[in-house]
Amino acid sequence: MKKFFILILASIFMETPLHAQKYSLQSPDGHIALTISNQEQLTYSVQLDGKTLIAPSPMGFQLKDEKEMKGNFIVGNDAKVKSGIEAWTPVVRNKHAECKVPYQELTLNLKEKDDQYRRMVVVFRVMNDGVAFRYTLYGISRLGNRQITKELTGYSLPESSILWIPDFAYENQGKSYKSSQEGIFVKTPVKSIKTDIHAGLPGLIKVDENNWMAITEANLDNYPAFYLGRSKEAKEGYQMLDTKLTPIWGEDENGVKARFDEAANSSWRVIMIGHNPGKFIESEIIRSLNPDCALKNTEWIKPGMAAWDHWWSGEVKMEQNVIKQYIDLAAKEKWPYMLIDWTWYGEFNNPKADITKVAPQLNMPEIIQYANSKNVDIWLWLRCEDANNNDQYKQAFPLYHKWGIKGVKIDFMDRDDQNMVNWYRRIIKATAENELMLDLHGAYKPDGIERTYPHMLTREGVMGGEYYKFSDKMTPEHNVTLAYTRLLAGQMDYTPGGFLNVTQKQFKQQSPTLVSNTRAAELAKFVVYESPFMCFCEHPDNVYGQVGEDFLQKVPTTWDNIKFLGGTPDTYIALAKKTGEQWYVGIINNSQQRTINLDLGFLPKGNYRLEFWKDGKKANSVATDCEHKKTKISSTKPLNVKLANAGGYVCVISRL
Repeated sequence: MKKFFILILASIFMETPLHAQKYSLQSPDGHIALTISNQEQLTYSVQLDGKTLIAPSPMGFQLKDEKEMKGNFIVGNDAKVKSGIEAWTPVVRNKHAECKVPYQELTLNLKEKDDQYRRMVVVFRVMNDGVAFRYTLYGISRLGNRQITKELTGYSLPESSILWIPDFAYENQGKSYKSSQEGIFVKTPVKSIKTDIHAGLPGLIKVDENNWMAITEANLDNYPAFYLGRSKEAKEGYQMLDTKLTPIWGEDENGVKARFDEAANSSWRVIMIGHNPGKFIESEIIRSLNPDCALKNTEWIKPGMAAWDHWWSGEVKMEQNVIKQYIDLAAKEKWPYMLIDWTWYGEFNNPKADITKVAPQLNMPEIIQYANSKNVDIWLWLRCEDANNNDQYKQAFPLYHKWGIKGVKIDFMDRDDQNMVNWYRRIIKATAENELMLDLHGAYKPDGIERTYPHMLTREGVMGGEYYKFSDKMTPEHNVTLAYTRLLAGQMDYTPGGFLNVTQKQFKQQSPTLVSNTRAAELAKFVVYESPFMCFCEHPDNVYGQVGEDFLQKVPTTWDNIKFLGGTPDTYIALAKKTGEQWYVGIINNSQQRTINLDLGFLPKGNYRLEFWKDGKKANSVATDCEHKKTKISSTKPLNVKLANAGGYVCVISRL
């Protein structure tokens, strides 16, 4: 990792009328301004090109058996703006082959003026695509744990703002924070958010047509995740959103959220900011706020596509010959992996479950040998309770490595409290020690940890393809909106690939599973959605000889560059991604057919070969109708694309 720092004293503006202290810093390109005010209440505010997007909003903490830490601090005399560039070469290329995020940073060392003289440090960072800040709290003279009951961070939004926030299905009718974080992102006016809600992240915010934000977090470690709620307090013209930390498991809403007895950091509070929400998809802001790679040897980390044996039928066929079918699929499509899902070790979610033993109907050495003979490697599924029970994972992971297993998928955590966050860290480190790549399901949103531990290849935390099996919630609108919401946090194991495509009117829940979008739209998911370990969901018999099978043999799962080409959360998403010398374009449309013209200005001037898979003439009524053709194009002319309802488009662009 390379970091470049310059102290810029002129960039900081401090005024001291009476007892107020104000500090200001700007993004390197000058468009975003952040102002911090240390008065009776510590506050921050954010502007974009002179327009206030976040009005003065509170900061600080409530702690059990302590008075609030919220303002009127003594500020250390070392408050200076530092200019730098966070630069790294990612081991796994999620979006870019090289990453550079310029920023300006201000660190405020704060101390109370009386009583216990408690310390708090806040680091503020302003980048060209957003702002972020992180707290550090310390031990006090009383020995033992300090206990956070509430984080006071607020977000004062213009009252005309509209949010896209997820409707997660929380345990106990929303009174708990326990959730698999799988839901539809619902378009909601900020004033309509209920005061008792805890809305998951990322939260996309439309201030007006030309000003957008997204709120999430980065580098979550020994601290609970946070949600948004609407405050009962509001300033004229603005609505305040509160931070709601996930309580420690067993505590209620007003209980303890985090315990610490020495210096402890919050996660970074991240606010993406810009004139177009599509540009947030390109951003590396979240990964930039995580430490560089912690692993000395990364040669064993190899992303790629996987055949997957769970989705197609609604019931897992945990049989030797079925597993070999999927190994054959991976081999034919030239994919490196096959994922064996639940019941491979027999009973699960049971105190008797043994993740080191194979179900009696399976012969694991034979499976692995058969797979390896076809240049395919194996991943294994685990239930989190089974892995954790009696610390079984500590014996199992070395055993899996000895068997030749390349990765594990761990499922059903469904929590993001402080203890669970720490459990994630233990599992991530334990898999790294045994050279096992990792996929987390029933998981909380990504926080950029894959920069530090690049074997963390993907995670769920999304209402993805499996919902076609048992729900009517999956819509083209949802698939489009995901790109502007959940995808902003990072890796997303949606598990695309359903080839039994039907129209929305034809859709019904059945086995084998139907998918209510066009074949071209399904192919586009492999380009639009980010997942270096991409699980392909379909049964081999529904793939062989079908239009689009050849595309699945080409499409990579890692990328050297990414460009947003067009769309909005309410219409469509069009992205271009580069690998080597080729560009892939993926477009997913909502329920309204449309024609769009794509500007190819991201290409160097010249002539190109275009291979594309697009909605056929009958795609509005026959969703499997997909045309595959090759032609030549010029980079100086727009690319005209007709999209069916619930349609899509993919292409590969190569230089002639």
